[in-house]
Amino acid sequence: MPIYEYRCPNGHLFELIQRMDDAQPEVCEICGEGPVERVLYPVAVHFKGSGFYTTDYGRGKRSKGDESKDKDGAKPETKESKPEKKEKAAEA
Repeated sequence: MPIYEYRCPNGHLFELIQRMDDAQPEVCEICGEGPVERVLYPVAVHFKGSGFYTTDYGRGKRSKGDESKDKDGAKPETKESKPEKKEKAAEA
């Protein structure tokens, strides 16, 4: 059975072990004031495993054609892709 914590208007906190379908108490166990309210606490959430972080995305397999690309996605220059320089002597 779960333990529930209640707070009265005077600020007293008390705990009750009761079933989920039991009615909440109407008055404080300490001072007898009412109405009481159930105190809720945030739960801890832990994200574990792959897929929860930005570093987990984009790690798919690369094809052979993509291996020649560097980190920013541009292909390195080769001899074929460099523009040829014209010599001044050939122009004259």
